[in-house]
Amino acid sequence: MNETQAREEICRTGRSLFERGYVHATAGNISVRLDDGFLITPTDACLGFLDPARLARLDAKGQQTSGDRASKTIALHTRIYTAARKFDPDTACVIHTHSTHCVALTLNNPGDELLAALTPYFVMKVGHVPVIPYHRPGAPEAAEQVAQAIERFGAAGTPVRAVMLTRLGPNVWHDTPAAAMAVLEELEETARLQMLAGPAKPAPLNADHIDELRRTFGARW
Repeated sequence: MNETQAREEICRTGRSLFERGYVHATAGNISVRLDDGFLITPTDACLGFLDPARLARLDAKGQQTSGDRASKTIALHTRIYTAARKFDPDTACVIHTHSTHCVALTLNNPGDELLAALTPYFVMKVGHVPVIPYHRPGAPEAAEQVAQAIERFGAAGTPVRAVMLTRLGPNVWHDTPAAAMAVLEELEETARLQMLAGPAKPAPLNADHIDELRRTFGARW
């Protein structure tokens, strides 16, 4: 994907997420890693109304070279790229949203992971989602803890494609905007199922079920 295509894909993805309620107002951001730098949505931009020409362009060192002012989360995104590419070298897109059901699950003692292995597609398409304790938006401490979580799960043989920032929202990543969006969709829908189940938490898939998903589909759980 060249830079022109990446710009178009960021805008298409943002519009799709906005129109379907995965993001609201000016919440959320999308970045793409290029061969010589990064593209990211501008600060305080609505993802439903992005202009490809106005996306922030940064060089390989994270210094902005053109476009509207970059989202402050570029520092977090670059940490995610560096950490995740050790385990998934093709990682090239990060999406952050304030998705309603994911955030709701963090409002009351979420634990170390956002969700158990509730459905086969959550296990196959998302995997473990470590929860990062609350920090203010853009806090460097959050970026450090995200990188540590990616390293920890990857070293254990279960690389992750998502982390959850308490009271803020998920960050997900993959090799393209479309693939990253699919991870986000599956994550938010699983969080919605958890909320719909009410106070009695549903039982997760058992060890045999998960082992079958590993053997059949290469699930990383």
